[in-house]
Amino acid sequence: MDQKPEANDRKGRVTILDVAAAAGVSKSTVSRILDERLPRSDSETARRVRKVAEELGYIRDVSAASLRRGRTLTVGVIVPRLTDTVMAMLYEAIAYACKQTGQFAVVATTEDKPDAGREATETLLNRGVDGLILATSRLDDDFPSELQTRGVNFVLALRTDGKSASAIGDDRLGGYFATRHLIDLGHRRIGLISGPSYASSARGRLSGYKDALSEAGIDFDERLVAESTFGIDSGAEAAERLMCLEERTTAIFAVNDNTAIGALSTLTRRGLSVPNDISLVGYNDVPIVKSLPVPLTSVRVPFDQIARAALDLLGREAGGRAETIVATPTLIPRRSTAAPRSFEIR
Repeated sequence: MDQKPEANDRKGRVTILDVAAAAGVSKSTVSRILDERLPRSDSETARRVRKVAEELGYIRDVSAASLRRGRTLTVGVIVPRLTDTVMAMLYEAIAYACKQTGQFAVVATTEDKPDAGREATETLLNRGVDGLILATSRLDDDFPSELQTRGVNFVLALRTDGKSASAIGDDRLGGYFATRHLIDLGHRRIGLISGPSYASSARGRLSGYKDALSEAGIDFDERLVAESTFGIDSGAEAAERLMCLEERTTAIFAVNDNTAIGALSTLTRRGLSVPNDISLVGYNDVPIVKSLPVPLTSVRVPFDQIARAALDLLGREAGGRAETIVATPTLIPRRSTAAPRSFEIR
């Protein structure tokens, strides 16, 4: 009958040596089995070591192991704001991916302001993070190039500057999917709430919108494009501008779900029914949109794939190279889109 190992009588934490002695194996064997970065072994020895470690109350000293390797196993993540569900979902995906690889993610927010982004970067670097994942890249700001010049290990996520290592969704393809869906339903006058021009994601979705129109032989009309931020209030204002056009749209594609929700509030206030009077498509497929009174058609972004790709690039210290990993989005049709009332099948 196996005898349960006794807890360490000495003051202080249980060490690998204690676990090794109790399990009857070498220190290196214990270290290898309990290293969460390595593939998990299910051998008899591994099961015994893990059982002994649990019974003794062993807690792996991550900081000591990191110092021996000259690393902190900490990744800094910089996002515009965590009140934005998209950014919260990205951070959660990165945090989970870090946990799977024995790392830890810490986050800082910037309100999408370049100066705040620089301050957040310096703060995280001063705290010894091994690298940075930035979801704040702006096409009107050359900050990533400054980081490259300094030799900082970083990766861009969701947005790209076209010059730095990036993990992004295929925004152009997603914009095409959304617009093509509306065209296939019979819509020809499709408004676009385009997002901010400084974000590559918004520009990519605008390009996809144009691609779909061109493919269908529909002329691009810049009057149907209402620029916005990524916020709900901005989406409401942009939808108001579209509704004030002399010839109103029969459908709206909003380049993120927040602006789509804002647009929905404007349409409802005006007494318009979605999709009976006007169809609406969002982007990102955040959890709330499927639970709206009229579930929103949206383009789903695979945040888990983007997070893993960002960590992979960061591990290769690819920040100085324009290596980009692109994840494919998926259109999720729901009840907010339908054929326009005036559409006749020919």
